[in-house]
Amino acid sequence: MELEQIIKLEGGETRMKTLKGEKGFTLIELLVVVAIIGILVAIAIPQFANYKKQANDGAAEADIRNLALAAESYYATNGAYPASVTTITSTTTSAAFDGAGFKATKNVTLAFTNATTTFTATASNSGGTKTFTWNSASGGLQ
Repeated sequence: MELEQIIKLEGGETRMKTLKGEKGFTLIELLVVVAIIGILVAIAIPQFANYKKQANDGAAEADIRNLALAAESYYATNGAYPASVTTITSTTTSAAFDGAGFKATKNVTLAFTNATTTFTATASNSGGTKTFTWNSASGGLQ
């Protein structure tokens, strides 16, 4: 393929000069590349959304396990399970928590029911798809 270039000569005269060996991408080649990138993005975005939901579910599951650990720690110290989640949930932002408390992950909703010698708890993340239940009488995560 040959390309032409306009060149100015001395005296103001212009001529067309043919360039040999100059190559570039055609419009079709560029459109094919854009189409391939579009297909890859169409595949990647739903997968990313699925991974994000799994991560949010994992955060809720980790929080319910930590809540159960904090409740058991509270029981060992006080001889009874806490009355509510707020009793064992820390509101501090530091890494060192008071007593048996823990800090729940952002967007995780926790519920806690005390039944004197046992407890049940649920956790879910607003960005996830699952709700996790912990029953101390049945041996843990259900």
